[in-house]
Amino acid sequence: MPVNKIVATKRGKAAIAAALIVAASAGWQSQKDTSEKVLPPAVILATNELILPWEGMVLQAHWDRYAKIYDICAGLTRIDGRPVRGDMKFTRAQCEAMTREQIFNDYYLPLVKQVPGFVNFPVGVQAAMLSGAYNFGVGSVASRKGMAGSTATRYHMAGEYRKGCEAQTAFNKAGGVVVDGLVKRREMGDAQRKGEAEICVSGLSQ
Repeated sequence: MPVNKIVATKRGKAAIAAALIVAASAGWQSQKDTSEKVLPPAVILATNELILPWEGMVLQAHWDRYAKIYDICAGLTRIDGRPVRGDMKFTRAQCEAMTREQIFNDYYLPLVKQVPGFVNFPVGVQAAMLSGAYNFGVGSVASRKGMAGSTATRYHMAGEYRKGCEAQTAFNKAGGVVVDGLVKRREMGDAQRKGEAEICVSGLSQ
């Protein structure tokens, strides 16, 4: 169960509306459109409102001493299929574009493939799921691992979206301990950043 009350917000609704407008102005037409030519609103929403604000942005390759690899931008470890090198540098615009592209290819398309009916879920639900998958893996329905195999996704597949939004908040621990930053990220965010559950429920009909 969530630590805090999960509610729809004006800023959550505004963010969803803005992502729909951006996608439509770029040529996106329907939930069934999964071509690479136009990013769907869920990818735009997840990237801009749930992933970049929480992951931060590093424009020069950074050595991750825990994973023992270089990362860049919003935690990207591969660029064009190759490991990030220590001499890599990008502009913020380049990083944002690469992050969106990777979220589409490595998270959105796998969720479309793994989760029956994913493209028909409300945009806010899709975005929250993408953010979750970016943070703790796509997984699969069959394995019951990652976002696709989570209790939250089973609720979404049954059309019980609010229950699914709330169930995703369970991914708030590191090493078995509840972490305040993860509670905020999974739930209602903070003054500057929106939370996954906030975006998830803000697109549901009340």
